[in-house]
Amino acid sequence: MPTTTRLLDGPVSVVAYRCEAALADPPCEEQHGAWSLSYVRQGSFGCRTRGRAYELIPGSLLAGRPGDEYLCTHDHSACGDACLAFFFAPEVADEIGRRSAVWQSGGVPPLAELVVLGELAQHSATGGNDLGLAEVGLAEVGLALASRFVGALAGRKREPLAPTPTDRRRAVASAMWIAAHAAEPIDLATLAARSGQSPFHYLRVFGAVLGVTPHQYLIRCRLREAAQLLADEDRSITDVALDAGFADLSNFVRSFGRAAGISPRGYRRAARGDRKIFQERLAGLA
Repeated sequence: MPTTTRLLDGPVSVVAYRCEAALADPPCEEQHGAWSLSYVRQGSFGCRTRGRAYELIPGSLLAGRPGDEYLCTHDHSACGDACLAFFFAPEVADEIGRRSAVWQSGGVPPLAELVVLGELAQHSATGGNDLGLAEVGLAEVGLALASRFVGALAGRKREPLAPTPTDRRRAVASAMWIAAHAAEPIDLATLAARSGQSPFHYLRVFGAVLGVTPHQYLIRCRLREAAQLLADEDRSITDVALDAGFADLSNFVRSFGRAAGISPRGYRRAARGDRKIFQERLAGLA
């Protein structure tokens, strides 16, 4: 039996799977319970479904259609496998393109446009950047992966969205709400529901109107708050990070350093009149 770690719940849910099956282990018969895409991170396994056999290696995807049965085998690898699986609610999958003939159960070879997003998803899931688990970022990557999957296999790109006046009003209202609640945990399902839109359409509208994703704007709101606290308050760097909405200190220091070009401590010194650190950096550009 594979071990599972549930990373995210909602219209887009995410589960990390690890299977330790050996060559001698019997095949495992399963059934897809939802529209899904599983990104193979490590190892390899075979899949037989709908009269076809697939061999999946790192970078491959296993696509799932609800109700389809499949048989997993480990005929060529004794090391098992590890996957990051995205499950999409019916209304989300419908909007992305589940009715397209390309979303069938089976294996998808490593495609350049998919492996990059798969690695971004894995990096996000392991806390390697500031996307976070329970926030908007990991769901955004999952939706982007699904949209790119459908587009790549259908050989077409989704037409750019032309926002309506209502779209623009909703996007601005959502951005203002994010700014007012940036220190709180915020997830994609909540943002979409508040706007009266599906998660996928909400992401498209927000990006088309404002030029950034909801998650990008959320992080920038937190950075703005942190910059204000660093300049105006005497509280510790850790307290600033937590009060601004960052999950931990290392996450905050990394994000702030990338944005400001200096550490939070250096920014605090500069905000209080010590411009030497900026002068040194400018001199280095000469």
